[in-house]
Amino acid sequence: MNGVISGRHYRTGLPLEVHVNGGVIEAVHTLAESPHMADWPWLAPGLVDLQVNGGWGLDFNTLPLAPETVAGLSRRLLARGVTSYCPTLITNGPDQLAQAASAIAEAVRTRPDIAGLIAGIHLEGPFLSPEDGPRGAHPLEHICPPDWEAFCRWQEAAEGLIRIITVSPEWPGAAAFISRCTASGVRVSIGHTAASTEQIRQAVAASAVMSTHLGNGTHLTLPRHPHYLWEQLAADELYGCMIADGCHLPDALLKVILRVKQSRAILVSDAVSLSGMAPGAYRLHIGGDVVLTPEGRLHLAGHPRLLAGSAMMLPDQVAYLARAGLVPLEDALDCASLHPARLLGLPQAAGLTAGSPADLIGFRKDSGGDLDIQVVWKNGRIIAAGKD
Repeated sequence: MNGVISGRHYRTGLPLEVHVNGGVIEAVHTLAESPHMADWPWLAPGLVDLQVNGGWGLDFNTLPLAPETVAGLSRRLLARGVTSYCPTLITNGPDQLAQAASAIAEAVRTRPDIAGLIAGIHLEGPFLSPEDGPRGAHPLEHICPPDWEAFCRWQEAAEGLIRIITVSPEWPGAAAFISRCTASGVRVSIGHTAASTEQIRQAVAASAVMSTHLGNGTHLTLPRHPHYLWEQLAADELYGCMIADGCHLPDALLKVILRVKQSRAILVSDAVSLSGMAPGAYRLHIGGDVVLTPEGRLHLAGHPRLLAGSAMMLPDQVAYLARAGLVPLEDALDCASLHPARLLGLPQAAGLTAGSPADLIGFRKDSGGDLDIQVVWKNGRIIAAGKD
């Protein structure tokens, strides 16, 4: 797509024109202020979400997964400003994971309108900790040690689309598995783990690059000093993913992750199928009976302190960080766009510069501090924005 996109740079506030040629930013020109520019929207890079389980009643992990489900959820995410994302498959049986991966690959192969949205599959399991707490809601019967042949089968079903895999390095042979994944071009993330500090260090040495929803999927009580959270925070090589919905992590821990990880701090929605749904009581295939409160907290019915997943999409988490005063809005936007794009090696990591894909959002800041996304561009093509 070709054309000119006008707005204000999300970091500088200066008016600019973004010239697009063939879906790519050809040039960015800063303009002199003029009265007619007063109402121009803010322009920022499109959002990149590395962990999406579902939303609006659609679920990647309710099987059999249909390509139509993948396409429908992709379009809904795009309308909310998410121009690239990773469908996330969680722990399941070998055949079930192969079917879901195959359905996502079919959607990418047969639907050109959504193919560019999917940056790759995030496989979250089944090579996770079997311990209560770190395992989270992942079904124990399918948890198993890292298995290269099994992974290759799922990658074949996915037609090479698996780009991230979450692994607990507590298993024997985990470091060797991480090295093989990395050599094949797959990013390895540490998560749902009860690993020792030495096992975390071995995983980092084997080229693990990320921590999956750092601070969640843990024991309720940890030793004061040597434990897997401190070790991951201290590892400069690891990007730190965080869920900033006001429920999963206290603001103090979000602030610590932001300060320690800086340009390696990443926001992920980890959204489940009830994201975008009305408050009320629901029944999930994983988690059973749950309650979604008007405040957006999703918890187990009868156990309000136990979360049943995230019900807040990525643009709302960006707004949460800024509204809480943890970082300026422009830095929160980078945590949800440039930083995850850089981790995956996407050209979108260049942001609003020549040569980058014209994946942009136009937004306003409303009086309540929310991010009011009014227009979305994917490869320079304008998309009607929509709220949940």
